[in-house]
Amino acid sequence: MTWLYAPGDRPAVVAKALASGADVVVVDLEDAVAPERKRYALDATADLLTQPLPVPVHVRVDALDGPLAETEVRRLAPLPGLGALRLPKVTGPGDVARVTDWTGDRVPPLYALLESALGVERAFAVATAHPALAGIALGEADLRADLGVTTEAGLAWPRSRAVVAARAAGLAPPAQSVFPDVRDTAGLARSCAAGRALGFLGRAAIHPRQLPVIEDAYRPTAEEVAAARDVVGAAPTDAGALALPDGRFVDAAVVAGARRTLALADRPPRRAAGGTPAAG
Repeated sequence: MTWLYAPGDRPAVVAKALASGADVVVVDLEDAVAPERKRYALDATADLLTQPLPVPVHVRVDALDGPLAETEVRRLAPLPGLGALRLPKVTGPGDVARVTDWTGDRVPPLYALLESALGVERAFAVATAHPALAGIALGEADLRADLGVTTEAGLAWPRSRAVVAARAAGLAPPAQSVFPDVRDTAGLARSCAAGRALGFLGRAAIHPRQLPVIEDAYRPTAEEVAAARDVVGAAPTDAGALALPDGRFVDAAVVAGARRTLALADRPPRRAAGGTPAAG
């Protein structure tokens, strides 16, 4: 439910991110790393991934059409500590194919980041580009610039497009893109509520203080949990469509949604609450 970014050229910050309680730590080799630090960031990340880690670690590589990504992918893909590669600025299935060519027979899970109008338009084609494609997500900073939108309202359609494409491809619901103002926790909570209403599940963060806000926003309410328990209790797995005593209509899809709600509600509490920036 939470993905915490950490710059690859700052191993101490990565270590703090691993202890932050985030579900996934994303080591960033792209935007968070200055050009002169790219080689060091790759070396440090490769060292980190030489053994399995207690928290899944994804790595966002550099631009796929640039001079660094192929070297990064070839070096990191075989390492035992790598949980997934996150591919920036994907505009079509060809970008995913390029990465799978670099990895050879051992393709790690891949996540495609859609950061342009073209990428959003091709969301379903990207989501179905390769069996190793585990998820898609938006990169909203670049997308805002590409579309010229100035408020979150302008992102409503691209967000819905990403959710629908993921579902149509049989992928997990996408996580929301990062919320850039680490001090505006109220704004983050409102944005998460809007994202949850659109069908997102969880969110990426750039600071540990954002993690509890995201978890609170995406954790089912007591009322939602009670309603889900009523549905699951009243509708056996093999039941067809039926009406509950309170008049609610229940079918297999509703039951599956109720089970997802209960699974989210049963998540254990976060292990830690960090206070050190994880990016920038």
